[in-house]
Amino acid sequence: MSTIHILGIDLGKHCFHAVAHNYAGKEVLRKKYNRSQLLKFLANLETTTVAFEACGGAHWLARKCADFGHQVQLIPPQYVKPYVKGNKNDFIDAAAIAEAASRPSMRFVAVKSEEAQVIAVIHRIRDGFIKERTACMSRIGAILLEFGLSLPTGHAKMKMLFQWIADQRYQTLPQNLMHELSLIHAHYLYLNEQIKIQDTKLKQLAEQHELAKLLKTVPGIGDLTATLCVADVSAASNFSNGRNMSAWLGLVPRQYSTGGRTKLLGVSKRGNKHLRTLFIHGARAVLSRLETTGKVFGQWLVDLRASKPFNVVIVALANKLARIAWAVLYHRQAFKTASQS
Repeated sequence: MSTIHILGIDLGKHCFHAVAHNYAGKEVLRKKYNRSQLLKFLANLETTTVAFEACGGAHWLARKCADFGHQVQLIPPQYVKPYVKGNKNDFIDAAAIAEAASRPSMRFVAVKSEEAQVIAVIHRIRDGFIKERTACMSRIGAILLEFGLSLPTGHAKMKMLFQWIADQRYQTLPQNLMHELSLIHAHYLYLNEQIKIQDTKLKQLAEQHELAKLLKTVPGIGDLTATLCVADVSAASNFSNGRNMSAWLGLVPRQYSTGGRTKLLGVSKRGNKHLRTLFIHGARAVLSRLETTGKVFGQWLVDLRASKPFNVVIVALANKLARIAWAVLYHRQAFKTASQS
């Protein structure tokens, strides 16, 4: 196996298809493994480059490969697709991964640490509870509407659901329906408690993690944004500058240029949707305090707010916040306001 230069692996839940290329690009291995067989094979394989798509289970396997001494390359799936030849099957996918990894201009995904993945899991579970709570509220509203009651939106009315129903003297509800509503309302209250628990976990993580504490010195970045940055960005050195990180978040204009003419469209909205949303909300929070906006970010933001639509300014400020976050992570220094610098 000393002739292996790049080993491409197509990941699966139970089966893993591996194709290896030598230094001349010729295929020297094509084999299917289960999970335990793959780990044993990688442990006995001489140090080489192992490549696979950045998908479910990829970061765990990447850490295992690194423990075995291999160089790991995670490739975004959309960058592998052009190298798939002919019809699709698992071995052809593995060969495409090996070929894509050999390209000098290929872009790779940084391997996440176990701690970063745990933080991301906390965020994911919290998002799931929020979506489930929203569905629960909509379900209660729809049930009441079927019986002639239009429940006002918002958590204030939802928490006091039965008091609100009691105040609607012109309409009485069947006793069996009230029982069903109590069940679903109890589930709504349970979801509220679970979201608070997740928030507490993230707050504690933000207070304990050095980089998260530095990120929180940036106006508009709180516990959620700081911890998710730590989890998803992994290392600021993965980006050459702040603009690259902002582009990765989808906060820069989409370009469609040809014939020497530059054409910029709306923001690309590519990349990490969750983190981009948090930066947008952070920018909205900053702009809600007009009295401190100029002191913190300088006159450019005040002038932009006076000349551009509100949502355009929000995206521009979110772009700025992402660049500042990169600088804080890269230099490991707290943010200084325009008046301090």
